[in-house]
Amino acid sequence: MPIAPDRAVLGTQVRALVLRHAWTFGLLAFLAVLLVFTKLIQPRYGVAGVQGLAISAQPLALAAVAQAVCVIGGGIDLSIGSMMALTSVVAATQMKGQSEEYAILVVAGVLLLGLVLGAINGALIVLTRVPDIVVTLAMSFVWAGASLLVLASPGGGSSKWLRDLILGSVGNEWVPKAAVVLVVVVALVWIPIRQSRLGLSIYGIGSNRLAAFRSGVPVGRTKVIAYALTGLFSALAGLSLTASTGIGTPVPGPYTLTSVAAIVLGGVSLAGGRGGVAGPIVAVLVLQLIRTDMTFLNVDTNLAIVAQGAILIGVVMFGSLLQLRRGRR
Repeated sequence: MPIAPDRAVLGTQVRALVLRHAWTFGLLAFLAVLLVFTKLIQPRYGVAGVQGLAISAQPLALAAVAQAVCVIGGGIDLSIGSMMALTSVVAATQMKGQSEEYAILVVAGVLLLGLVLGAINGALIVLTRVPDIVVTLAMSFVWAGASLLVLASPGGGSSKWLRDLILGSVGNEWVPKAAVVLVVVVALVWIPIRQSRLGLSIYGIGSNRLAAFRSGVPVGRTKVIAYALTGLFSALAGLSLTASTGIGTPVPGPYTLTSVAAIVLGGVSLAGGRGGVAGPIVAVLVLQLIRTDMTFLNVDTNLAIVAQGAILIGVVMFGSLLQLRRGRR
């Protein structure tokens, strides 16, 4: 007969899991409180509101995942919004008036384009040894200009199957397609990488670049791959924009800076080497819901930016205090 697992061991494993992801679980609890608060101030908030939240949050969540991968590897990418705009307009212009089958090839090409854009960013950083923030800031203008060359004003189109991927629900009306697609896509790409030698290398160079180099990690190649993954998730975010709006928008939105805000709130260390992608996704939902609640309360939506800044300051201060306490032990 199979031996039942020791309850004490199982309890220890559960406690370790909770402690390891305590910040993410805390964000989930805060999100649940926000949802209850939203229902209290707007009793009509229900299925349509939850689905709208998932659809509006999907592009930003993918942008936050893109930024998280880059920051975990010890870098930062200020061109994410521009890469989203470029991939969005390329997809929209190529899909307009074309068959559903051709749109599949367009999506594959756009994802490849995202990989190339990110790899170019990473290669420039590695070859020139110019700080990441400077290179990606400069490239943000390059990619933004390229998107305007492709499409000077909002336009183009989206295939029906791409729109159907995020509209509606799955199984239960309270389970939005947009949320399911987001989780599945991120899991399919990130989990295999996270569990591989490549994932360990990305965390290694973010945590201690010199130690990783001395351990035999190909630092330059790993950094280029990390930025390529950032480009891939940026392309997914651009496709999400095209799917949700039905058009391509050549002007980058506030996705870059908001993605930085989301990863900080989601528990990713800006110093690199710490964090994951689940926390930033939950953080995006929190930030989006705060903005929604401000609208319901008839508060100036511009104050949402102030609220985000205040939350970030609080999170950074709290993280600094924790590090000080650990250092004194």
